[in-house]
Amino acid sequence: MIKLSLVPLAIGLLAVAPSVQAISYDFTSDHLTGGAGTPPFGTVTLLQNGSTVDVTVDLADGYSFVKTGSVDFQAFKFNATGVSLADITIDAHTPTLVASTGAFNGNGTGEFAFGINAPSQGDGGSDPFTDNIVFHVADATIADLTAPNALGNLFVADVLAPNGNTGPVDVSTPVPDAGSTLALLGLAIGSFGFLRRKLS
Repeated sequence: MIKLSLVPLAIGLLAVAPSVQAISYDFTSDHLTGGAGTPPFGTVTLLQNGSTVDVTVDLADGYSFVKTGSVDFQAFKFNATGVSLADITIDAHTPTLVASTGAFNGNGTGEFAFGINAPSQGDGGSDPFTDNIVFHVADATIADLTAPNALGNLFVADVLAPNGNTGPVDVSTPVPDAGSTLALLGLAIGSFGFLRRKLS
């Protein structure tokens, strides 16, 4: 009876693994005049939550989001395949954040179609904020949000570095941390191994 009860558990874990997966990317590429300091400058984490992708942009300690022309006056820029502006919702935030779309190509980081910005935020480094940017993209997959642009960049943030410099940092090397997915998959494989030994 115990042996047979492990089969549904293992199958259930395998079924959950593809639908609940978090992948994190580090901001490591520095486009600030004078430099941004030592990377990573923050992370972008994407969580597949059913048919929605939850996105969290978290800057490293000492870094803040700012609003400069070098990032097209967007705090964060990204691309998304098969997504419209109406698919994007943003968590409550101070200052209030909005999603926008356009041809964003500031400072040589390549073309981006979507941005998150704070309309009330002052320009330059005069009015930084540090709280995470959290938003959700409906009817999308992680793959829809992680295709690199023509210059190989996935995401861009406009930052104020601890040294006082401002400008864009980006994710340009897609090396994700799929830890949660691998942990679930490992647990499922381990369960199958245990079941196989017990049935032998």
